[in-house]
Amino acid sequence: MEAWSFRLTPMPPPPLASPCSRPSIAPLPTSFITNFHPSAALLRSKKTEEQDLSGLPKEYYDDEWQAKQREKTKELHQRRQEEDEEEERKVEEYREIGMRLKDYPEDEVRKARQLVSSFIKSSEEVEEKIEEAAERGELTELVLMIIWNRLDLARRDDEKDAVRSLDLLYRRVETEILKREATPAMRLLNDLLNLHDGFDDEGWMKECKKRMVNTFPREDPFSILVPTGFDIDKHQGPLRQSLEAVDVLLRVDFVREVDALLQEVRSEQSEVQDAQGLDPESVASRLKKQEKQQTIRLVEALLDLAVYLKW
Repeated sequence: MEAWSFRLTPMPPPPLASPCSRPSIAPLPTSFITNFHPSAALLRSKKTEEQDLSGLPKEYYDDEWQAKQREKTKELHQRRQEEDEEEERKVEEYREIGMRLKDYPEDEVRKARQLVSSFIKSSEEVEEKIEEAAERGELTELVLMIIWNRLDLARRDDEKDAVRSLDLLYRRVETEILKREATPAMRLLNDLLNLHDGFDDEGWMKECKKRMVNTFPREDPFSILVPTGFDIDKHQGPLRQSLEAVDVLLRVDFVREVDALLQEVRSEQSEVQDAQGLDPESVASRLKKQEKQQTIRLVEALLDLAVYLKW
């Protein structure tokens, strides 16, 4: 069989387009160029805008009204910013109040909070609850701190009833703690002041004298040389004081401590300036100072009574 041979001949490449050649663009019609006016376009845009604003109130076209609206919007944003800043400040203050107890053990904090809650719920029996807690040794600085935190929160939230109740509770617990930690002379002074009803000064002085006579040991020479219980005729009886007599309160010790307390209080009162004005804070400050002055006068009367006490 005879084989057929085919010869492949390469095709020449297509001619490159000349850089000067460009696709032809049809010119715009002359009527379009002659009919286009910028003022006409603006007029059509204005008509479209008027159609869009046809449903708005007439005040929208008033420049003064628009200026007031912008001012109101600005005030609204400013007020919202102030509220946000106030909220952040309160959150920071609450966080600071909560951090006051971080150095105390959690178990002690939990027990102290339960004790304070029992005080708040006991209402009329709060005095007995406080005294019982004091006898068990549960009244501590931590209890006062928890009451103070609650009082601080109530003040920040402007809860007047809660502030009044917590303030009284704080003072009562603080007084009980100071009473337990006070010296015999200060405890006697506190008891004598509590005997005063605010009206009968003469009857109060008689009761205080009777209490002092029963508390202070006699200071005549015979009582000093011969202890209580010793029979001078039979020469029998104890020659030394009993262990219970070691904690006896002498009149001279009572006079010395009360006089030192008065000097300290007087120096503090001299540095305090009288609050002027009729606002609630000024009036409350003056009433509080008057109450302190009244207490100082009662303490001075007790000091004089102790100095010139006769059995």
